[in-house]
Amino acid sequence: MSEAPHGAPIKTPAQLIAAVIAGFAVPIIIIVLLAVYVDNSTRTGAGTDSLSEADVASRIHPLAQVEIRDANAPRVYKSGEEVYKAVCSACHASGAAGAPKFTNTADWAPRLAQGFDTLLHTALSGKGAMPPRGGTSPDDYSDFEIARAVVYMANNSGASFPEPAQPAAGAAAAPGAAAASGPAAGAADAGAAQQAAAAVAALASVPQAAAPAAAAAGGADAAQAGKALYQAVCQACHAAGVLNAPKFGDKEAWAPRLKESMDTVYNYALHGKGAMPPKGGSNASDADVKAAVDYMVSAVK
Repeated sequence: MSEAPHGAPIKTPAQLIAAVIAGFAVPIIIIVLLAVYVDNSTRTGAGTDSLSEADVASRIHPLAQVEIRDANAPRVYKSGEEVYKAVCSACHASGAAGAPKFTNTADWAPRLAQGFDTLLHTALSGKGAMPPRGGTSPDDYSDFEIARAVVYMANNSGASFPEPAQPAAGAAAAPGAAAASGPAAGAADAGAAQQAAAAVAALASVPQAAAPAAAAAGGADAAQAGKALYQAVCQACHAAGVLNAPKFGDKEAWAPRLKESMDTVYNYALHGKGAMPPKGGSNASDADVKAAVDYMVSAVK
């Protein structure tokens, strides 16, 4: 049996030279291309990101911030949605720490049954894991703005609370002037204005040390502390019934207030209502303020 002859692929000296050159040139070209690719690519070493402009700026950013406001400029109140997104959503958006989840009617139903005043009192005073005012201060958000946020969350979760009334400009600063200015300022209006001015002067003259003295009255019980605070602070308005304050011992004047829950009445005393400043303008503890309320309520029962 005969076999076909085998021929070599390289038959001439020129083909040999071309094969030798190709054997060296192709690997060299590949190595050069890889070197160019590696040299032109972005190389990030360990810790390189920490030297970027954004990271350096964040590290040297000052912790304290100075915000300059015009004290005479009219205050622009934030909406309930704005307050919710800035403060409340941290817990209420996901229902963290037992907070009723936003728009979850089942979570909100027991709270809504308590009424708006109780919800507002809870928001202002705190409850459970929620700090007072959601961890903010009155300088950050006013009671009116907190109330707006409560209404926004409640109404999106099954309630139909009306929008809180916006505070009148300058009403808290000069209640006496508001009482004196009217379309028909007669003798009765003048008398009311004088009473209001006297009450405001009395509130302004309340000694700030009176509250601690009432709280530390050597072993005095809550009733005695409440009576002491009433005599030192509350009677400036409640003794004569000026500025629409329910007169001490007047059952008819107190009846509309006592139709509401005691938590609501406490909330009015702690955070103010109408012309009455929070805690009557004193620095008394919450416990002593509640004791003073109990003392006045006990006089009409």
